[in-house]
Amino acid sequence: MDVIALTQLLLNGIAVGSIIALAAVGLTLTYGILRLSNFAHGDLMTLGAYLTLLVNGMGVNIWLSVLLGCAATIAGVLLSEKLIWSPMRFKRATSTTLIIISIGLALFIRNGIILFWGGSNQRYDLPVAEAVQFGGLRLPFYDIVVIGLAIATIAALHYLLQNTKIGKAMRAVADDLDLARVSGIDVDRVVLWTWVIAGGLTALGGSMLGLTEGVRPNMGWFLLLPMFAAVILGGIGNPYGAIAGALVIGIGQEISTYWLPTEYKLGVALVMMVLVLLFRPQGLFKGTF
Repeated sequence: MDVIALTQLLLNGIAVGSIIALAAVGLTLTYGILRLSNFAHGDLMTLGAYLTLLVNGMGVNIWLSVLLGCAATIAGVLLSEKLIWSPMRFKRATSTTLIIISIGLALFIRNGIILFWGGSNQRYDLPVAEAVQFGGLRLPFYDIVVIGLAIATIAALHYLLQNTKIGKAMRAVADDLDLARVSGIDVDRVVLWTWVIAGGLTALGGSMLGLTEGVRPNMGWFLLLPMFAAVILGGIGNPYGAIAGALVIGIGQEISTYWLPTEYKLGVALVMMVLVLLFRPQGLFKGTF
C-alpha cells in the first residue's frame, strides 16, 4: 500500500469535500427551514461559477469577481423566491409538486447557461500559481485557497447561527415553524435570509470548483448526488452535519480511486448514502441545529 499516494488522495478529498460542504450547507438549510428539497441547487452552483466567469472576463480581479458572482446569484435566488417559491407556499403545494418545479428550474438554468455561454469547458483568467510540495505530496495552490476559504466561511456561518438574532430565529423556525410564528418571529424575513445564505454559499462553492477544475454547464449537476449524500449522511436539516458529511463523501470518493477507476466516484457517494439510510436513517447527527 502506497502511503504517500493515499495521503495525497486524502488531501484531494479534503479540498473536494470543502467545495461540497459549502453547497451542502445551503441545501440542508433550504430543507430544514423551507422544507424544500431543491433539485435546482446544483445548477445554482453552476450559475454562480458562470456569473463569476462573466465578471472575470471583463478584466475584474478574480476575488472581486467571486464576490460579485455570489451577489448576482443571490439576486437570482431571491427572484425565484418571489416568482416561484413564495406563491407555491401560499398555495400549500405538496412536496412532490415542489420537487418537480425544482427539477424544471434546474433544466431552465442549465439550458440558459448553455444558450448564453455555450457547452464547452472554460476557465477563469488566473495567474499561474506553483503547487505546494512537501514530503512527496503535492497540493495545488488553489486547493489550499479553497480549503482556507471554506474554513473561514463555515466559521462565519457558525457565528451567525449561534450569536446573531437572525441566526437564532432561523434555528427556531427550523425546530418548529408554527411555534416560531406565534412567538413573534418574522418568518418571512427568516425565509429571505435563508435564501441569501444558501444562494451565497452555493455560488461560492461553484466559484471554488471553477478555480480548481474549470467551468462547464453540468458541473453542479454532477455534484448534486454528493451534496444530497452529504446532507443525508450528516442529518437532514443540520448544517454542521452537512459539513461533516461533505468531508466524509469528498474523502471517500477520492480515496476510492486508489482501487477503483475515477468513473465510479459518484457510485461511491451513492453507496455511502444508501448504507446510511439502511442503518441510520436519521443520519450521523440529529436533523436540527
